[in-house]
Amino acid sequence: MAFDLGGLGGAQEVMSAGAALQMDPDKIQNNPEIELQWAMKAYHHAETYFSLISAVDPACLKLTSIDDEIYTHFRKEFPDFQVDVLEEEEFKSEAAKQRWRPFCSVYEHKAEDYNFGTLLRLDAREDYSEANSILVLRIQFLAIEISRNREGHNSGLRKKNSETSEPAS
Repeated sequence: MAFDLGGLGGAQEVMSAGAALQMDPDKIQNNPEIELQWAMKAYHHAETYFSLISAVDPACLKLTSIDDEIYTHFRKEFPDFQVDVLEEEEFKSEAAKQRWRPFCSVYEHKAEDYNFGTLLRLDAREDYSEANSILVLRIQFLAIEISRNREGHNSGLRKKNSETSEPAS
């Protein structure tokens, strides 16, 4: 996974940025330390998730206690949404935002960190990279990745990564 998070600064800077994450978001101004902390958290989540789906059968994974609800709701609201290869406009355009907003708001009190920024792979066959990742809300990530896991779009990763990690003979 290749992302440039820049210099991380000292432990004191990271700790103060971490403390700021606990503050009321309406009172926080743009702060590079806080943005870096969010980027680090999103990167760590992406790295952990990709390692997991590369090591075990994604069809068996349960990402939340409400996976069934998220999947059923997502497929009801977005029945023709192709989750294997995504376009950024499906999340970022004004029309897309209007469509996603009611879906996301349902999970405000149901899914932990439902609105945290989370990295999502555009192409399910590939690893996270700058070209293959966008920042979405955690609930959007969950809806897409639960669908990818259940519909088999992440299944090839385990085989692909086991082949590339085997030493050449």
